[in-house]
Formats: sequence, C-alpha cells, structure tokens
Amino acid sequence: MGWVGSAEDRTENIRRVGEVAKLVAESGVMALTSFISPYREDRDAVRERVGSGSFLEVFLAVPIELCEERDPKGLYKKARAGQIQNFTGVDDPYEAPQKPEITLTPYRADGTMHTPEEMAAKVIGFLEDAGYIARPSARKGSHLSQPVVA
Repeated sequence: MGWVGSAEDRTENIRRVGEVAKLVAESGVMALTSFISPYREDRDAVRERVGSGSFLEVFLAVPIELCEERDPKGLYKKARAGQIQNFTGVDDPYEAPQKPEITLTPYRADGTMHTPEEMAAKVIGFLEDAGYIARPSARKGSHLSQPVVA
C-alpha cells in the first residue's frame, strides 16, 4: 500500500499504466485499474491520452485516518517515524480529483461502513446507467463501447 519513490517515478508509473489500459481498451475490453495516482496532472495526462469519453475516474475518498487504521504492513507508522520517505498522504501530497465521474466513500450517512459489494454495485450501476455496459437482462449478445476506468 503506497507507492514509494520519487515524483518522477510515480509519474512514469501512471503513464505506463495509462498506456497499457489504452491498449486494452482499444482491443475492445474494459480496462479497470487500481493505482495510487497522487498527482492530478498525471491523471489528467492519462485522461487526455486515452480520450475523455473512454476514461472514467473513480475516486475512493478515504480519510487518511482510515488508511492508517487499515494498514497491515505498518507503512504509515514507518512514514510518520521518518523511516519511509515520499509516502503519499504523509510527506508527499495526494491531490484529490476535482471532477471524478464516480466518488466512493467508505461511510454511509449513519456512520456505518459500506461493504465492498455495495461500492462495486455503485460502479457497476454507473457503468450501466451511462451505457458502457448492459444491464444483466440485456447483456446477452450485446456489444457496447468499453471505457478505461482508473
């Protein structure tokens, strides 16, 4: 959890992911990627390269405190102790997206946690509503355009 490297390393990593996702999407398959991509400029560059109609940004808006609480490797603790440098959210920024197509939050209005299945259902519902994938009853034999989701 948490890409540790220079800003240039992170930029190059996201550029490469974007190139691979673009190739996958061009072959007619939906590319779903999950990466810590802390810099808005890098995400915007991938969106531009892939094409805005084929790039959907999903923002998992998790408070840093929850990330630290769920850190099984203790990386946040090490970063806070100065043992890890350039750690996203600790001593390196995370620039939240300004206009993601989908925003997922871990908490319901009553303060309880959403399940992973509920969060996945929100993404699938968005893709169905936007026409990227067919609803289950209409999926047989259907071919729809495939977006890149990052």
